[in-house]
Amino acid sequence: MTTDLTRAISSTAYNTYEKRLLKEVATMPVPHHVAIIMDGNRRYAKEFGLMVSEGHEKGREKLENMLEWCMDIGVKMLTVYAFSTENVGRDKQEVEDLMRMFIQNFRKLAEDERIHKHKIRVKILGQRDLLPKDLREAIQYAEDRTKDYNEYFFNIAVGYGGREEILHAIRDVAQAVKDDKLKVDDITEKTFSEYLYTKDMPDPDLILRTSGEERISNFLLWQLAYSELYFSDVYWPGFRKIDFLRAVRAYQLRKRRYGT
Repeated sequence: MTTDLTRAISSTAYNTYEKRLLKEVATMPVPHHVAIIMDGNRRYAKEFGLMVSEGHEKGREKLENMLEWCMDIGVKMLTVYAFSTENVGRDKQEVEDLMRMFIQNFRKLAEDERIHKHKIRVKILGQRDLLPKDLREAIQYAEDRTKDYNEYFFNIAVGYGGREEILHAIRDVAQAVKDDKLKVDDITEKTFSEYLYTKDMPDPDLILRTSGEERISNFLLWQLAYSELYFSDVYWPGFRKIDFLRAVRAYQLRKRRYGT
């Protein structure tokens, strides 16, 4: 009985605090573009006695929540780091489980009525040639089904590495110069950005990382030049709406500077 009462009091306090945060966040401009390094699935699984694959599945479920939370407060673009180029070298079984999960979920995204109701455009960032054929086909299906939407934008980095993205852009710029399609003197930050995976996308206003790690891990290295960074101690599967609102409120309370 005491345990039930404690839980009820805790739940009431949580709901009250969440509503207060929502009101505070609603009084100030929210970030247009939020990018997230979803870290901690494996450690969450270990802490709670789950299989690694179960930790990743919990992380997938949390991502669905996050997409809804962004829409709740008016964040128009969400970019998440789902699978890096370095992750390819992980345990073979874990990688195979992740590939199966990605295939299922990209096809699920393409059919999800919420995606179509809210007109969410799905885009994948990364080196697709690193991915299995059936995953590339699932990615193409999700992108094709949502290509005409422009109300919200959901970008998923799979087979992604920030340094590799920049190198890829450098090679393309060099080839354009070689083919006499671009003059050296015309290469500017704006021109270079058009050769990145994120062309036609605004840079992220807020980059959030979970799990207590305070590093960028090769994510959006070019694009984060003026982004605000926020680090949370919570593992990604345990990340709550209240944690997200705290991150947004911290962003709102900062005075953004471009330069030093």
